[in-house]
Amino acid sequence: MYGRDQLSKYDYFKQALDGHRISDVLDPLTGLVTRSHMVQFVQSLIAAEIPFTFGMIDLDNFKYINDSYGHSVGDEMLTAVAEALQAFLEGYGVAGRFGGDEFLFVNLRDLEYNDKKDFCRELFGSFKVLRRTYKVSVYELFMTGTVGMATYPNDSRNYSELFAMIDKTLYRGKSKGRNCYIIYIAEKHKDIEIVKLKKNRLYDTLKNVAAGFDSGDDIYDKMRSVYVCLMNDMHITNLYYAGLNGELRSVIDRKSIGTAGDIDLLMKEEVFSTNNIAQVKKAAPAFYQALERNEVEAVMVMRIDDGRTHYGYLVCAEPHTLRIWQEDEFAIMFFLSRLVGGYLTGKRLMLE
Repeated sequence: MYGRDQLSKYDYFKQALDGHRISDVLDPLTGLVTRSHMVQFVQSLIAAEIPFTFGMIDLDNFKYINDSYGHSVGDEMLTAVAEALQAFLEGYGVAGRFGGDEFLFVNLRDLEYNDKKDFCRELFGSFKVLRRTYKVSVYELFMTGTVGMATYPNDSRNYSELFAMIDKTLYRGKSKGRNCYIIYIAEKHKDIEIVKLKKNRLYDTLKNVAAGFDSGDDIYDKMRSVYVCLMNDMHITNLYYAGLNGELRSVIDRKSIGTAGDIDLLMKEEVFSTNNIAQVKKAAPAFYQALERNEVEAVMVMRIDDGRTHYGYLVCAEPHTLRIWQEDEFAIMFFLSRLVGGYLTGKRLMLE
């Protein structure tokens, strides 16, 4: 929880606290600055022409904690993350609660791209704030987050534009699979439309998958058509398939990227997923080598079958990102695997 002395060194808070209690500017749960005061603080920095980096953190899959462990544990987690974030920013920044499981921060130190990158690497590394385990109640829970940020005046001199920039970069990070940071770069992000980054409802995506599958002439055309849908709706990067011969091939051009004949040894259930492919190495070294050669960091493998006959696997592979796979994505890939399996059974075909 912030103290009066910590905040009073900033002119805005010194005035805001004059004649008021410290609790008037703090979120009652986390002890961080409230949303309204963070916004006014940022606007005061702009008015005074003081450069700063503005960012937002969205905790990944926080609903799972509330649903699995209860809201009291969820509140403890929010408080623990808030304390870590406040300590991390001490001396050069201020943290606030935007609402729910989202936090705002102002960083007055790191304004250039490389400095911001170093800041994010520390935020996510060395057990600082994100990608770390927190002891809450009797549980030890691992927490990741997605971060978007932009800088005044380099990126914008207007508060509304600046906030829109961090909103865009945050959604860009979430569309890439969460557990990452996105630093605003005009050339990359100025034309992003948030509405296009947001995923469709599960029903709409499944309908699009079915329509794409129906539009193909053969099984390979069908998978290519579905890949376009998955790229648009799930924002996946690569989709491969492995037939029973173990060859791992792209659905786009059927080009082999390696042998994955030991993938069966990895599959204890119908689906396997990870954003640490080192977990693949011991059980399926050949599959691991194919993933490593293609710089894959996150992978989801779904068994292809019709409920009775096994035909191989569908593989979503993400390079250069520690994507966290979501429940709706598992559902979509399961649906697709059954479409493929049912088609192969009806046609008495095998994947080649």
